Amino acid sequence: MALKVIWLPKAEHNFQSVIDYLEGNWTIKEIQNFVQLTDKTIQYIQIFPRLFRKSKKKNVYEAVITKHNLMIYQIRNNQIEILTFFDTRQHPKKKYKYKSS
Repeated sequence: MALKVIWLPKAEHNFQSVIDYLEGNWTIKEIQNFVQLTDKTIQYIQIFPRLFRKSKKKNVYEAVITKHNLMIYQIRNNQIEILTFFDTRQHPKKKYKYKSS
């Protein structure tokens, strides 16, 4: 059974920031590719929530979307919470600067 997915506001904001960057610097094809990869990753996570790399934080996982973008999510109360998207070119200490509910 597929788990319910909830996007936290920080994740929505960061996802839109990636889209905005792609719109300003790349083509529609790259934007569509990023959205499709994100959707496909979420589908995998819904069925196999522990498929991706476990982080140092409890029940938090990191899914690689592209070589420059990670989707950070947690499993909580039988649902998936997408916490944030992280640009891998940033310092790793910034990776977990989000507020989980």
